[in-house]
Amino acid sequence: MPLHGPLSHIDLSVSDPDRSIPFYAALLEGVGFRRMPVDLPDFQGERPRRACWLLPYPGGGLLGIEVRPASGPARDRPYDRYAPGPHHLAFHAGSRKAVDDVHAKVHALGGTVLDAPADYSGQRGYTDGYYAVFFADPDGVKLEVVHDPVCNP
Repeated sequence: MPLHGPLSHIDLSVSDPDRSIPFYAALLEGVGFRRMPVDLPDFQGERPRRACWLLPYPGGGLLGIEVRPASGPARDRPYDRYAPGPHHLAFHAGSRKAVDDVHAKVHALGGTVLDAPADYSGQRGYTDGYYAVFFADPDGVKLEVVHDPVCNP
């Protein structure tokens, strides 16, 4: 059975949907995702508690990313990218301009920019022309938007 994309979806638990939904809208829509309307109360209204974005894979399939409120006693615990679990998520951008545009949108929303857009060519672990911005979401999750000519010729 053939796969339709390497990943189906990612659900992100957030401490405050009012902060995180606009942040992820700027990030995800800036790299080509589209907000999916969902006919459930948590996804609707002026202050939705959940939101979902989709990105089609070439050749079929979709990658979905959902933002949902955290629950339980750890819901307000700061994210630790050095604890077991994901260190950061990186999103492809189609151009350097797209990286710069996402940076501007995230910065305008008050997002925490960890490293402004820069060319990482010649640095250990990076390909020639690797251009990226790194920032933290409202809960401290490290995110990257990258244009890599090796992956995005």
